[in-house]
Amino acid sequence: LDFDDVNNDQRKVIYGQRDELLEAESVQENIDGIRGDVVAEIVERHVPPDSIDDQWDLPGLEATLEQEFGLRMELQRIAAESKELDAEGIQDQVREALDRVFVDKEAQVGPETMRALEKHIMLSVLDDNWKQHLARMDYLRQGIHLRGYAQKQPKQEYKKEAFELFAEMLDKVKRDVVTMLARVRIRTEE
Repeated sequence: LDFDDVNNDQRKVIYGQRDELLEAESVQENIDGIRGDVVAEIVERHVPPDSIDDQWDLPGLEATLEQEFGLRMELQRIAAESKELDAEGIQDQVREALDRVFVDKEAQVGPETMRALEKHIMLSVLDDNWKQHLARMDYLRQGIHLRGYAQKQPKQEYKKEAFELFAEMLDKVKRDVVTMLARVRIRTEE
């Protein structure tokens, strides 16, 4: 029952988010916030905050941006031209470029279609990741009793690892939503 309580708490969070998505007219504000979080996480991975430019991995960041979002940026050239550029400045540059991608996409398909697309993608990504998370939780639950052999409390270990898996799933949902919205192409009748 203790294991089921952990799953039930997570289920309440996910279904609460799902209900909010279904009832919302527009999820644009959510998407904008998620996009900011995703950009910050990706940039910080390649350009740590409060670091010097010798520690930056700009080629890696450029490759990640193109791979994840189809966004081509010449960050190495921008960094070479601007001596005042810091980690926060690079993050701002990337955020502005990705925002432009979303604004252009909305101009191309129209605001009404974009809102429907955002809602649809958020729901499908949330559902897919929730199913994968449930499978991972089941796998974790099957082997958690072995922790007793290592003098650890299986219930506590399960709660700890379940929380970590849940946090990873939520981060993956954010990343997948932004990636799909950035890369999706919509055909018009023309």
